[in-house]
Amino acid sequence: MSVVKSTLFETDLKTVGDALQGALVDLVDLSLVAKQVHWNVVGPRFRSVHLQLDEVVTTARTHSDTVAERASALGVNPDGRASTVASSSAIGTVPEGWIKDEDAVQILVAALGAVTTRMRERIDATGDPDPVTQDILIALTGELEKARLDVPGGERLRSRGVLIRAVRAGAGPGAPSAG
Repeated sequence: MSVVKSTLFETDLKTVGDALQGALVDLVDLSLVAKQVHWNVVGPRFRSVHLQLDEVVTTARTHSDTVAERASALGVNPDGRASTVASSSAIGTVPEGWIKDEDAVQILVAALGAVTTRMRERIDATGDPDPVTQDILIALTGELEKARLDVPGGERLRSRGVLIRAVRAGAGPGAPSAG
């Protein structure tokens, strides 16, 4: 049952609804992953990594609300329940326990990379059926990509080749590094 009648054609609504739901799931999970790492990060760059994680959480939460409200406005029921997020997210799991600051950076960059890759696919899918939704996805993807560039210590890790290799291979913090 849809309380709101969408102005989109049914096939377009399905495409846009799927894109918005996927974006919501990834943003909710990104906020949870970033907060979990935030609570457990340790090391000499603790403060800068800790603060950056808070910024990512705020960005993800703000945009998840925007995405969910857009879905509702189109008559699509947004689903941010824990079970839905756990079964649908593109983000890997966070290891249990304390997380070294360098590993925290890897986790954050990998999570942001996974989300922005899927967001770009959604941008492509929503262009024709709903440019308004596409604009929302473009704006949030831009902010997530900026956050990925702002990760503290990312330059140092990139110069050692660790980060790029780990992200490309989909490896987590326990993966062998080139350093």
